[in-house]
Amino acid sequence: MKYLVLLGDGMAGYPLDELGGKTTLAYAKTPNMDYMAAHGKLGRAKTVPKGLPPGSDVANLAVLGYDPAKHYTGRAPLEAASIGVPLGPDDVAFRCNLVTLKHCDRSDSGSESSRRCYMEDFSAGHITTPEAHKLIASIGEALGSDDIKFYPGVSYRHLMVWKGGKDRLECVPPHDITGREIADYMPVGDGSDVIDDLMRRSSGVLKGHDVNKAREEEGKHPANSIWLWGQGKKPSLPPFLEKYGLTGAMISAVDLMKGIAAILGFKVLDVPGATGYIDTNYVGKAEAALKALDDVDFVYVHVEAPDEAGHGGNMEHKVKAIEDFDDKVVGTVMEALKGRPGYRILVMPDHPTPVVLKTHTSDPVPFIIYEPGAEDTSRGHKAYNEEEAERSSLYLEDGYKIMEYLINNGGSGN
Repeated sequence: MKYLVLLGDGMAGYPLDELGGKTTLAYAKTPNMDYMAAHGKLGRAKTVPKGLPPGSDVANLAVLGYDPAKHYTGRAPLEAASIGVPLGPDDVAFRCNLVTLKHCDRSDSGSESSRRCYMEDFSAGHITTPEAHKLIASIGEALGSDDIKFYPGVSYRHLMVWKGGKDRLECVPPHDITGREIADYMPVGDGSDVIDDLMRRSSGVLKGHDVNKAREEEGKHPANSIWLWGQGKKPSLPPFLEKYGLTGAMISAVDLMKGIAAILGFKVLDVPGATGYIDTNYVGKAEAALKALDDVDFVYVHVEAPDEAGHGGNMEHKVKAIEDFDDKVVGTVMEALKGRPGYRILVMPDHPTPVVLKTHTSDPVPFIIYEPGAEDTSRGHKAYNEEEAERSSLYLEDGYKIMEYLINNGGSGN
């Protein structure tokens, strides 16, 4: 048996008046996922345990079959594994976003304007990777030290490592505070003074940088500050092969998923044109997954676009991302595996990212398990969405058990 996970990050959400009381998932045209729901198993899973933040790190660990309550140490150390940054036992990694702040000059920490500073864009206009690397290099030159190191990643997503640092402070993800004053969301706790100082000083480094001058001339958001969050120490995760007896591969545009894959012992497959946004190469990801199944037992395809649209509060983009996911990822896989036994497919989001909230929630998410050639219409489900999934008696309170369920139960039967 071969296994394929097709994950639309943040695909679930809340009903919207603009869509006639439907969620973006229910409103979007998704004939392929609807077919799978009607001919396979439809249920719900709670992927975020109580007490943990509803992030993609926590939720994707659960989907992969690892109990986040036992294994989660923070987001940044997972991303460190992706870009090959080794962490010592006392090192603390931080996610380092390039962001756009509005109405403030935080390079002067005592200025009145710094107390009326807003998070305008957590992604700095989805800055390009070449532009971002120049900015992170300048940040490293100005703010780096023997104990503080900066490492470039992809687009707005980068990394800072604090040797012998603190990991018990509270840091708020920038995508949770879009449009809000940052004064109420600055880091707190032991070590927060160091992180706050780095973030404030970064504004002085980035202000007037050639990259930002060029972006502003083109009408784009400048990356005028860093934002540090997602801190943690090196995690300990047993390899997927050891845990489930399956070889695996990961297809994703984001460092978080590539880092998880590296730790679990997966092959990490890069797809040209995979961007992590609505312009990503959906078909290329699906085709790469199908090809990879010739060599491994399990392939995980992660698509970031619905989540990014949700964070941006962009209803139209989220609907489009869901429809493209259904058509170009799910549809491509369905066509290739039509009537072919020996494959089992899991389709789901990791967590909801409601457009109205612009951030993640810990609500249970709908999932489908479908097995080509073993169609079963006895359950009577007509579509794939949150409301239809609530009608199902299939509910996994411990969402991390979904991998065990996928392997042991299949697309038909109980």
